[in-house]
Amino acid sequence: MIVAITGSNGLVGSALVSSLRARGDRVIPIVRRAPLGTENALRWEPTTGAITPTRSAIADAVVHLAGESVTAGRWTAARKARIRDSRVAATARLAHTLSRATPPPRVLVCASAIGYYANRRDEVLIENSPPGTGFLAQVCREWEAATAPATARGIRVVNLRIGLVLSPAGGALAKMLTPFRLGLGGVIGDGAQWMSWIALADLIGAIHHALATEPLHGPVNAVAPTPVTNAEFTRTLGRVLGRPTTILRVPAFAARLAFGGEMADELLLTSQRVMPARLQASGFTFRHPTLEGALRHELGG
Repeated sequence: MIVAITGSNGLVGSALVSSLRARGDRVIPIVRRAPLGTENALRWEPTTGAITPTRSAIADAVVHLAGESVTAGRWTAARKARIRDSRVAATARLAHTLSRATPPPRVLVCASAIGYYANRRDEVLIENSPPGTGFLAQVCREWEAATAPATARGIRVVNLRIGLVLSPAGGALAKMLTPFRLGLGGVIGDGAQWMSWIALADLIGAIHHALATEPLHGPVNAVAPTPVTNAEFTRTLGRVLGRPTTILRVPAFAARLAFGGEMADELLLTSQRVMPARLQASGFTFRHPTLEGALRHELGG
């Protein structure tokens, strides 16, 4: 299979490239710069959707992972605009470009996020649960809707609603490791908020599954089947690292002061108890379904 990938240098993208090549697939990165030397890559201009060099057929499958980080800084009006545009507008342009390919790719796997559901307290959430409200929920709704040109062209589209990705190489877990190893890890807020997570290895497996499973389309929750509360996550990470976690607590007001109220409420204090209903119904098997097992695998414990 020939698979073209945006965001191929990111945490998920780089792991996906390695896994696809290991199984014998041909990978074509879609990059925003001019390809270097003999690099086998396509240049993508997100502001116009143009892909060069121009070719009638782009790939058998496309995985779209590119997007501005939501955790790289405070949510100023300018940063929120960049977050939205890098997901919604860029995805719409890419989908339009793919719809004009001859032949078009058979499948487009497009990243989304469980931010779609927003703060839902203890409610169990599956793919047909209604969307929530707030900045991230709105971005996710528009992000998924932006793939419509690809769907209209007959491309099978899978919108992966990805949870907290566990990897020491990047993302939220990597940022937690230093304070936890220093014995400074603690519960955020009251610790009752649900965290829906997935081991990086299982996320890569879920992308492989989405590429290969013809009946699978539309929204698919990419999370492990055992969400945990923030308090349980904190205890488990501390246990895996062999460090105490019972002394410190980050009050909700402190999180809001540090990150801004909107960002803290939607990223740190939100409660999302999400289940991978469609993944499991389509036959996907998790290698690391429990938090402790996943952390020990990812951290080598």
